[in-house]
Amino acid sequence: MSELYSQIQESAEFILKKFKDIPRHAIILGTGLGSLTDRIEIIKEISFKVIPHFIPTTVESHSGKLIFATWKNKPVIILSGRLHYYEGHSTQEITFPIRVLKAIGVDKLWITNASGTVNPEFKAGDIVFIEDHINFHPENPLRGLYDPQMGERFPDMSDVYNKEMLEKAKDCCDILKIKFNKGIYFGLQGPSLETPAEYRMIRILGADIVGMSTVPEVIVAHQCNMQIMAVSIVTNATPQTGPFEKTTMESVIEVVRVSSGKLFDLMESLIEDN
Repeated sequence: MSELYSQIQESAEFILKKFKDIPRHAIILGTGLGSLTDRIEIIKEISFKVIPHFIPTTVESHSGKLIFATWKNKPVIILSGRLHYYEGHSTQEITFPIRVLKAIGVDKLWITNASGTVNPEFKAGDIVFIEDHINFHPENPLRGLYDPQMGERFPDMSDVYNKEMLEKAKDCCDILKIKFNKGIYFGLQGPSLETPAEYRMIRILGADIVGMSTVPEVIVAHQCNMQIMAVSIVTNATPQTGPFEKTTMESVIEVVRVSSGKLFDLMESLIEDN
């Protein structure tokens, strides 16, 4: 048994002692999306600081809590806060909570994030469901000593994002009269934002949106055989459509705040149907 696997089991045992009835759904909240807690009924909160082997978050807009709740009478686990590679963590550390979620019985993972766009058809405030990704992180979370208890060594990545969920998301968008967008996410390490030349490169390589999270988590969740849906709020225009706009963390959080309502409406509709 590897040290990592032992740590996963210790974390899982700690959580299971605190909460016996584990929901099948977990949601990772991206930057500025902590206000989801206003829509759910919280049953119990556990700080990352007290869960064995969990690393507390350092980004101000990520609170660092594991929340057990009900949303539209459906039990859910919320990860309010995530770790990022740019904080100095390894991709194994970033994805550790995903493995713990799998160990306690979660099999459906919904991931949210804030992203920039390189697609001129998308604008700030748009909701984009992720259908594929391009991984430009310098480290793969599956790198290192292989432990067969944690999944396949070489997982096939040709069918990662759940197509059935994407179809349901489209139907929910139609019902709620929200424009349905889907696209390819480009994962970079950050924390510096992209130069105009990098934006052009990302677009040439076939992506639509770009961000600093999600991809390592998705790789591990897929290795764990979890059903995955990922959705992004676009927070800024492309250099082509907004060449004089400067992106700041404050502007990102403000766009997310304004647009989060329609994202939560969509997720609420989806969770009722699952």
